[in-house]
Amino acid sequence: MKPLHAKTLFAGTIFTSAFLLFLVQPLIAKQILPWFGGSAAVWSICMVFFQVVLLAGYAYSDWITRKLAPRMQARVHIGLLVASLAFLPIVTSDRWKPTGGDDPTLWILGLLVGTIGLPYFMLSTTGPLVQSWVARTPWGAEVYRYFSLSNLASLASLLSYPVLIEPRSTLAQQAWAWSAGYGAFVLLCAGVAWYVARRWPAAEASGAGTASTASSASAGPATDLPPRPGRVDQWLWLALPALGSWLLLAVTNHITQNVAAIPFLWVLPLSVYLLSFVLTFESDRWYRRRILLPLAAIALVACAFGLQHKVGAELKTGLPIYIVGLFVLCLFLHGETARLRPPAAWLTRFYLMLSLGGAIGGASVGLLAPHVLPGYYELGIGLVLCGLVAIVLWRRSRIGMAAGLALAGGCAWFLVLQVKSDASGVLRMERNFYGAVRITESRLGAKGPMRKLYHGSIKHGEQYLAPGLRRTPTTYYGASSGVGRAIASAPAGPRRIGLIGLGTGTLAAYGRPGDVYRFYEINPRIFALADEDFSFLGDSPARIERVLGDARLALEREEPQRFDVLAVDAFSGDAIPIHLITAEALDNYLRHLEPSGVIAFHVSNLYLNLAQVVEKIAEDKGLHSALVVDLPDTATGLYSTDWILVSRDANALSVESIRSATSVPQRIPGLRAWTDDYNNLFSVLK
Repeated sequence: MKPLHAKTLFAGTIFTSAFLLFLVQPLIAKQILPWFGGSAAVWSICMVFFQVVLLAGYAYSDWITRKLAPRMQARVHIGLLVASLAFLPIVTSDRWKPTGGDDPTLWILGLLVGTIGLPYFMLSTTGPLVQSWVARTPWGAEVYRYFSLSNLASLASLLSYPVLIEPRSTLAQQAWAWSAGYGAFVLLCAGVAWYVARRWPAAEASGAGTASTASSASAGPATDLPPRPGRVDQWLWLALPALGSWLLLAVTNHITQNVAAIPFLWVLPLSVYLLSFVLTFESDRWYRRRILLPLAAIALVACAFGLQHKVGAELKTGLPIYIVGLFVLCLFLHGETARLRPPAAWLTRFYLMLSLGGAIGGASVGLLAPHVLPGYYELGIGLVLCGLVAIVLWRRSRIGMAAGLALAGGCAWFLVLQVKSDASGVLRMERNFYGAVRITESRLGAKGPMRKLYHGSIKHGEQYLAPGLRRTPTTYYGASSGVGRAIASAPAGPRRIGLIGLGTGTLAAYGRPGDVYRFYEINPRIFALADEDFSFLGDSPARIERVLGDARLALEREEPQRFDVLAVDAFSGDAIPIHLITAEALDNYLRHLEPSGVIAFHVSNLYLNLAQVVEKIAEDKGLHSALVVDLPDTATGLYSTDWILVSRDANALSVESIRSATSVPQRIPGLRAWTDDYNNLFSVLK
């Protein structure tokens, strides 16, 4: 094979593996998100899985190149590649659906292992393993540029999914297309392994700048290695990527929970994170210490300052601060990592430590932080650690060490101020798998003191504390709102009301003696908070029923509930639970509805036009729908809301109280009805 053709084969294999590696992440996450309430935490758990399996792949690459002879390496690797084909197509099985509302972390990890474990593992081995083989060739001096190429492929995959792939294909088509692509990758990678096994001795003998000298075709890995890198350097191989991964997830949590709940916002931090790898490992020209050091110091201080000041929480200022700050800090961290890259003989060990660092950083934020931190403080901690690692990098310079210590101390001070600010006026603050919640209380106001529940930056309900006002519906649930009108128009006798999403339990305020209000809530702590800190449930004359777990899965298991009204109130924020707003979901709701019953979808959203989605599904099913846009007087304290009501019975929506408030949804040309197999948030962005 000519050198150019061989280089193309190596590059094509690495690019294909990295593209598929990143493409499978949103594909598989989208398949399982509906089973776990659409929570953003599901993505964090998936990220941890991907990083841990990547680590396992890098460990395998390091072991196989050191312990096995070239031909045995090829046999083992080709055997595993063939075995991984048994996992295709990558379609999740219904047997993995959860049955309760407990923390699903281990269940999600088991699901991922059983669905994509070995294929993902094989893809993760490709970068370091193929690069170790490239290092034995005459063009081995270029080996680290292949790492840049793999990150470029990952970035291309990340950006192409929401823009090109998701809008044009169903989940089933995506799964089958990915599986076909994986089959092509198996052929490419097997071809590379076979080529290396045949050509290793000749390539190794002529490989300029490689790790070792030639041996016979049957010899094991070379033992004439250059000196082992120092312990501090190896520690930095671990620490620097760990901080990069830590900052990636911490910044993502901060901007999506505390700055703006905008769909696809998580793409920005992940893009700049990957871009920093592309630039720093492509060549040394992109990382200039003289320029990056002062920029990194400024970014560190700016990000830390923003955590305790409104400038870091407002969209127009907070988003640029943290996206640009993450990019600069990742350029610094990954640039310093690239400066420490060892000779090719230690290449697989270098990538193993790099991957281990990424897994540690990801696990710390994705798995550990939700259980040990009451709020989103992992970003502040990560910034402090960046200052501390700078002390190690400049351990030979007193000025550098002093500067690093000053930066760490400044970041720590701003973190303390953030914690104090969060605690001010807060009655309760806690966090679990489903996110961080805060309960605040204000004493000022025309109607007296008020208690509020927040999930991240989104308010999930509030209640007046004055005895005569405690049962007053607030926020999105006033009498003039769509759901208020639907409940008021329900039959005069005892009513059965279903409610997906609890919040503070505000809608229980409409309960009358003889009514049944059945709440579905996935977060077990929300039930406890609604009982302990609010009284809507306790004060309601209606009988309150509680169902813990994902509402759609619960409704699928239950006998028909014969609801007069079913309120679907789970679409605020950026983590839209799409599985609650598909054609199959609507069929499920209809099974539990009285013939003249009404389904009320709460579609108020600053960034998404969800009303048209519901209307399109209802239209395709021959149902009737009405959009109720409520713009209450500001003096009432109620919020403007959009609710779209759906019913089999046209008369149920033609009553005066509903008909008089009906509006026409904004049209979206070419919108397709959403199903479990096809949905596209990108198409409904406002």
